[in-house]
Amino acid sequence: MDSIPHHEMESSATTLQTTATTTLLSVSSSSSTSPSSSTSSRYENQKRRDWNTFGQYLKNHRPPLALSRCSGAHVLEFLRYLDQFGKTKVHTPICPFYGHPNPPAPCPCPLRQAWGSLDALIGRLRAAFEENGGKPEANPFGARAVRLYLREVRDLQSKARGISYEKKKRKRPPPQQQQIPLLPPAPGAS
Repeated sequence: MDSIPHHEMESSATTLQTTATTTLLSVSSSSSTSPSSSTSSRYENQKRRDWNTFGQYLKNHRPPLALSRCSGAHVLEFLRYLDQFGKTKVHTPICPFYGHPNPPAPCPCPLRQAWGSLDALIGRLRAAFEENGGKPEANPFGARAVRLYLREVRDLQSKARGISYEKKKRKRPPPQQQQIPLLPPAPGAS
């Protein structure tokens, strides 16, 4: 059995926490920063940071986990881990403010990652996985369990805030009337 010195474990956890916090905070603060001189887009930079954060998470996992052995269950562990750095108040069903978009007073309900942030994060990690040599059919970020988890988080958060995430119906253009072409007058007819 491997024995890891306590100070090393704390150091690794602190590094991961700092990396995760920096990565997630940069999503919200990136819109206020000035454009960088690099040729990479903000999206590409964020995707790279998210990929590095996930790699660090796998490295600090007990036992350490290789990307090739990563599954949807590990992605769910990662998303639950990130919840501790969330800033979105999610009311529990027993909270008196459950279902109120703007509660009038503070409550002890937990802070979580917002559904939109998690959804965007998974999208970036899914793309990064394939860009880093992963096969699309083996992509743990596209696993059914991950999609179901995101849907569950979205529904839970929308109910807790009293805001529904109804899928917008696409407006279809009205059907075109079939026009009968005018026939040119017959030759010789006047």
